[in-house]
Amino acid sequence: MTQNDDGSKAPSPINKSIIPPGDQTVWTDVSSLLHSACTDLWDGDLIHGENFNLFAAMSALEIMDPKMDSGIVCRYYSLDEAIENGAAPIPVSSDKTDDVQCIIDIMDHLLACEATWHKGHSLAQTVFSCIYLLRLERTSSHALLYSYCRVTRATCNAVVSAVSEARTHEEEDIFTMTYGLPLKGDGDEKCVSMLHAVDETISRQLRACKAPSSSKKRVVEDIEPLQTNSDLEEGYCTAVLCRLRFRKHFYHAITCMRRPQGRGFELARKHIASCLSELECILKSAVFIRSNCVCGSYEDEIDDRTTASGRQPIGFDPTLNSRLCAPTPPRAIKILSWKKAIEYFQKLLHDLDIICSYPLDPLFEGVLNFVTEFQKFKPDLVARAHLQLLLVQDGKLYGRDPVFAVICKGAALPEVAKIHDIQKNEFILQLGQLVLTSLKILCTNAAWQRRKLGKIIQDWRILYLQLELAFRKDFGEVASTSNDENISIKISKHILVWIEEQTYWIALRFLLLGFELELYSPNDYCMVYWYIYVVSIKLAEKTHLKLMLNNDNAKRKGKKKKDNVKDAAKDYHFPPVVLLLQCQIYLAEGLTMMLAALRNHDRAIKVLGPFNTEQERFFQHFELLQKACIPDQMSYLSFSESTSHARFSTLHMYNYFKDSQKIAKELKSSFSGNPDKLAELRRIEQVAEHNAIALNLICRLGTLDPSLKVYFEYSHHSHFATAVVKRS
Repeated sequence: MTQNDDGSKAPSPINKSIIPPGDQTVWTDVSSLLHSACTDLWDGDLIHGENFNLFAAMSALEIMDPKMDSGIVCRYYSLDEAIENGAAPIPVSSDKTDDVQCIIDIMDHLLACEATWHKGHSLAQTVFSCIYLLRLERTSSHALLYSYCRVTRATCNAVVSAVSEARTHEEEDIFTMTYGLPLKGDGDEKCVSMLHAVDETISRQLRACKAPSSSKKRVVEDIEPLQTNSDLEEGYCTAVLCRLRFRKHFYHAITCMRRPQGRGFELARKHIASCLSELECILKSAVFIRSNCVCGSYEDEIDDRTTASGRQPIGFDPTLNSRLCAPTPPRAIKILSWKKAIEYFQKLLHDLDIICSYPLDPLFEGVLNFVTEFQKFKPDLVARAHLQLLLVQDGKLYGRDPVFAVICKGAALPEVAKIHDIQKNEFILQLGQLVLTSLKILCTNAAWQRRKLGKIIQDWRILYLQLELAFRKDFGEVASTSNDENISIKISKHILVWIEEQTYWIALRFLLLGFELELYSPNDYCMVYWYIYVVSIKLAEKTHLKLMLNNDNAKRKGKKKKDNVKDAAKDYHFPPVVLLLQCQIYLAEGLTMMLAALRNHDRAIKVLGPFNTEQERFFQHFELLQKACIPDQMSYLSFSESTSHARFSTLHMYNYFKDSQKIAKELKSSFSGNPDKLAELRRIEQVAEHNAIALNLICRLGTLDPSLKVYFEYSHHSHFATAVVKRS
C-alpha cells in the first residue's frame, strides 16, 4: 500500500509489465477489499446502504453464478475456429472401433445436457453446446450421428413450443430463450423416418451377430459393421439401438400428447412405456461400455460423469455460444451426471404417463382433485406444461367443454341454464376466465402457485360480491331460503354458493402450500392450524349447502339450518366428502388447542427477533386472506380470544383427535374405489391416533413434569403435524 498526500492509504503499485497497452489505462488492486468482504460477510448476508435496498440486492450480480456472472473464459472465438481446430471432427475418430464409442458418448452427453436444460439452464449452454448440432449439415455423411442430432433438435423444438404456449416458463429461469440458435430446420418433421432407417440397419447387424455360426458369415458380408471387433459388435449394436429407440419413442410421446382433446394419449402411453423400457436397456449397457473402454483416472468418479463410459465427449464446448449469442451467460454450467439424467427422464415419463391416464373428468371438482394429487409427485416444468395444455385448450376445458358448461356441472344448475340468458352476463363471462386462470395457476410450481393463489383469491371474492349485487338488482333477494320457482333465482343461488365453495377451496390450498414450502416455523403452527380450522369449516358448510341445493329430492321443510358442520358430525346423512373435511377440521382444531395450551403454559418454542410478535407474524402469513375477508370477520383478535383459555387441565375434556379417527375409519367404505382418498384417510388415522396418545400424556404429566418436552414432526402427513412427547 502507498500513502496519498492527505495521509490516506492507496493500493500498492501494480507491475506495469503485466498491463496490456492502451490509452489512459488505470489498474487498482482490490484483492484486499475482496478478502475483507469475504471475511466479514456470511452466506445470505446483504450489504445495507442508503441507495442499496433489498430489491437492488436481488438484482445484483452473484460472483461465479453461471446465470448472473458472465465470466471471461472462452476457448474459441468462433464456431469456425473450433471446427478448424478439430473440436468436432467428422468422422468422430480415425479408429472405427473407437468411433462408435465416441458416438455413444455424444448421445449420453446430449441426454445429460437436455435434462440440465429442462431443469432451467440455458439452451445455448446445454444442448447447443454440441458443435455438431450448431452445424448439423456437416454430419450428413454420418447417418447415425446425423439422425440422432436431428431428432434431438426436433424434440427440443417441440418442448419449447409446449412450454412457451403454456407460459409456465415465466416461473423458471431462461428456459425457452433460443438466442437465435438453429432450433428449427427444414425437414425436421421427417427426422423420425431417418432415425427409423438407421435403426433398421443396425437391427439387421444385431440379428446377424445373433445368427447361427453357419449362416453368420454370409449375412455379415452384406452389412457394414459398426466397428472392427466382431466380438464386441453385438454389445455395441445393443447400446446404440436402445439410445436411438429412446429418442424415437420420446419424440413420438411428446408429439402425441399435443394432439387436441387428449386424443393421442393412448398412443402416447405406449411410447412412454417403450421409453422406460429403453432407459432400462441404456442403464444395463453401461456395464458393457465401461468394460470395453479405457476410462483412466475417471473410474473412481464414474457416477459424476456425463457419459456411461466416464470419458469426456468429443464435439462440445459450453463457452462457445458466449461469443455467438451476446445475451447468453458465458460462464460454463455444471451438466447433470449421466445417471441423474436417466433418473430425470424416468421421473418425467412417469409424470407424463399419469397425465395420459387421466380420464378427463368433466366435473370441476374432479379436475381440482387430480391436479392437487398430481402436484404431490413434484412434477418438473415440462410435465406441468403438458398438464396445463391438456386442461386449457382454446378457452375450453380439455378443448372440449365450454367453461359455462363446466360451471353448470360444478354448480349442478338445471339443464335450462345452458340456454339461459344468464350466461351472457358480464360477470359470468369474467367467472369463466377466472376458472381457466385458476387452473393454469394450479399447474405451476408450489412457490409460484402460492403467490398467484393469494392474489387471485381476491378476484374470486370481488366477483362474488359483484354477482351478488347484480343478482339482487335483477331478481331480488337471492339469499332467501324460500323455495322460489323462478329459474333465474335458482340459477343465481347455485352459482353464488359454488363461487364461495371455490373461494374457500383456494384459501385452504393457499394455507396448505405453506407447509410444502416450509414457510411456517414451530411457533407459527398454532395460528396456522387455527386458520385452517376456520377456513375448513366454511368450506365444509358451502360444500354441504351446494349438495343440498343440488339434491332435487331433498326434503328441507321443517329442518333447522345447522350453523356449524362439526356440531353434527355424527349425522351419517352428511355426504362422505363433507365428513372427510370434518376429519381435517377435528385434526386442525385439536392441534390448535394443543399448541395453544403449550403456548399458554410457556412450553412452546419461542423465537426471538425484531419481528417476533404474534400479531406481526399473523399479519405476515395471512395478509392476502385478510384483504379478501376470508373468512368474514376473522382477525388476529378472533384467534387470540379463541386460544387464550386453552389449558392442560381442560384439554382432556374433549379429544378432537379421537373423533377424527372414528370418522376416518367409518368413511373407508364410502371411498373404497378411490385410492387417493383411502390413502388420505389412512394418514389422518395415523396422525389422529398418535396425537390422541400424546394429548393424554401431556394432560396427565404436563403440569407435573417440567422435563417433558413436546415437539412436532410430519412423519405421517405432509400438512398435519404429529406430536412427539419426550423427556429432555
